[in-house]
Amino acid sequence: MTSLGRIMAAAAALTLLAGPAVAQQLNSGATGRHGQVSLRAGFEPDPHHATVTAGGVYDASQVSTDCTGYIDTRATFTLRYRAGELPLYIASESDADTTLVVRAPDGSWHCDDDSAGNLNPVVSWETPRSGRYQIWVGRYGVQTETAAANLHISEVGGPENSGTAAGAPDFSLDPAYGVIELAAGFMPDPHRVEIAAGGGYDASGIPGCVGWIASAPDYRVNWTAGGQLPLTFHVTADTDTTLVINDAEGNWVCNDDAQGLNPAISFENAPSGQYDVWVGTYMQGDLQPSVLNVTEVYTPDGNYEE
Repeated sequence: MTSLGRIMAAAAALTLLAGPAVAQQLNSGATGRHGQVSLRAGFEPDPHHATVTAGGVYDASQVSTDCTGYIDTRATFTLRYRAGELPLYIASESDADTTLVVRAPDGSWHCDDDSAGNLNPVVSWETPRSGRYQIWVGRYGVQTETAAANLHISEVGGPENSGTAAGAPDFSLDPAYGVIELAAGFMPDPHRVEIAAGGGYDASGIPGCVGWIASAPDYRVNWTAGGQLPLTFHVTADTDTTLVINDAEGNWVCNDDAQGLNPAISFENAPSGQYDVWVGTYMQGDLQPSVLNVTEVYTPDGNYEE
């Protein structure tokens, strides 16, 4: 082997590589397609979860020979991190075979396929740097197809060796009760939709949530921001209901009893994007009639002026 050949072979064997020229085809400068979060050492709750879509058209092996799968040309998620003395773990959990590609603050590329078990990837740093981590969640061996995934960011370890629970809520599914496009200042306010609350999935599988919900979202709001008023999702029902929302930044937000047994969730500065909504029942059992109210003029009792 020539000297040049030995150098190239050695470079290919490195775990961490500065991105080659072809990686510049990726848009590594833009904020993640599913949002961003700023965390500092010791953050709570740990782990931080975000629901994202895995996959894309770009062959991750072009970034590094250590990388596999197909990723989006834009980062899936952006982590802005203030390091301390703790390690940092970034992992993906999904029913699909996912991969991870991460560009660290120093410009190095870190990749993994199945280290977390059950086809789930994880990358970690014992002494992480402060700065921006651009994260791509890919799909192994399947170009253009996407899958729902749960991004896991932690200082205490990778996820348990198990995939997403069967029947877990999946924002990639079509909502059972439809989709609405709403913009700040919409009329009439509130926007109402009748929903049969409940389902077969125990929402306590999502940190901070309770109740029983369906796998597919009940309703989806594509929101365009622009006003000063909060965006509120409020349920009225004769039974004890709960709310689960996957917001425009991929965060899970939940509530049980905001007013009596009626739940409500407000976003003070709701960013534009997709809000997937599940209306659950506190107790497992039959579906129950309810009304989902989407409003900028929230009243806890649901008695809005017409």
